[in-house]
Amino acid sequence: MALPRMKPQDGVAWVTGASSGIGAAVALELARRGWAVAVTARRNEALEAVARRAEGLPGRIVAHPGDVTDASRMCGVVDTIESIHGPIALAFLNAGIASGQGRPIDVETVEKVVAVNLLGVAKSFFAVQPRMIARGHGQIAVNASLVGYRGLPGAAAYGAAKAGAIHFCESMRFDCEAAGIRLQLVNPGFIETPMTEGRRFPMPFLMTVEDGARRIVDGFERGGFEITVPRRLAWILKVARLLPYPVYFALMSRFAERGG
Repeated sequence: MALPRMKPQDGVAWVTGASSGIGAAVALELARRGWAVAVTARRNEALEAVARRAEGLPGRIVAHPGDVTDASRMCGVVDTIESIHGPIALAFLNAGIASGQGRPIDVETVEKVVAVNLLGVAKSFFAVQPRMIARGHGQIAVNASLVGYRGLPGAAAYGAAKAGAIHFCESMRFDCEAAGIRLQLVNPGFIETPMTEGRRFPMPFLMTVEDGARRIVDGFERGGFEITVPRRLAWILKVARLLPYPVYFALMSRFAERGG
């Protein structure tokens, strides 16, 4: 089955976690390419600030605040967007948080990160997917991370949630394909956002958020399942997934020592 690559004339784009970072940058890049973009996050004032930055662009951005950890709220946000602006043709499920830097891992941290980075993805996904199924077409992209490829030092909560998001997308792709929906997995590496500010470990191939957003939206238009930015880091980590545990743990221990 030929899966769609949705265009601005097909409906609106919906971006979660759009108050800053990758979400805001992707929303602005979509508006530059003519999309009407509905943006969601908890802070309405931050969303309105992003919307103002789109003034004068070919497309536009409108704020629809909501909390991705609340399933009923996400359904309500989708209802409101579609009743006002028309069908959601493209959804970028991006909302995510990082675990506290330098803070010991504990169950509270794991619960908080998984609630947003994994369960928040699922709650947003199931708010919009049934509507796309009813229409017989649509495009959904989920922002996971290259960190989800394999366990990394200091990333137990964040990496586990992102690994879960990767697995979720790999599994749901079969259902989406059967329904005529293109499901894509976005795996960024290190991008200059509030999440990477002040981090004291090595961040190879660090790129600006604007460059990252352009590459992500290029991936929406190109199609294919996985969008990786930057590709060089993705290939290094793909190879690392093939290493036996003793070799992998030795290499990562050296990496952690260099970053300490």
